Amino acid sequence: MENPQVSSYIENAADWQQQIMDKLRSLIQQSVPGAVETLKWGRPVFTLQKDFAYLQANKNHVNLGFMNFHQIDDPNGILEGTGKDMRHIKMKSAENIDENLLKEWFVAVTT
Repeated sequence: MENPQVSSYIENAADWQQQIMDKLRSLIQQSVPGAVETLKWGRPVFTLQKDFAYLQANKNHVNLGFMNFHQIDDPNGILEGTGKDMRHIKMKSAENIDENLLKEWFVAVTT
């Protein structure tokens, strides 16, 4: 179910960021049935028993962040960050989103 606060966050972003976040939101909903979206820390956060992903609009990209990133197989090293429990990917266009890879990752961080 779409959360109105998350919808508002996305609608207030630049058009190109909206395209990215709409696509990612849809992928999460498809990949993780029952996922709940909320607005935490001023950004959309997705939860299934516990938080597993977030979106954050930045000036030149959108971060797709993963909690429990240790469960992700990332042989190409595309995850960025140095946090203990979180990593992210910088998304710059909706066209370059690897849907199959992200679907696998969403499942991985929720199992």
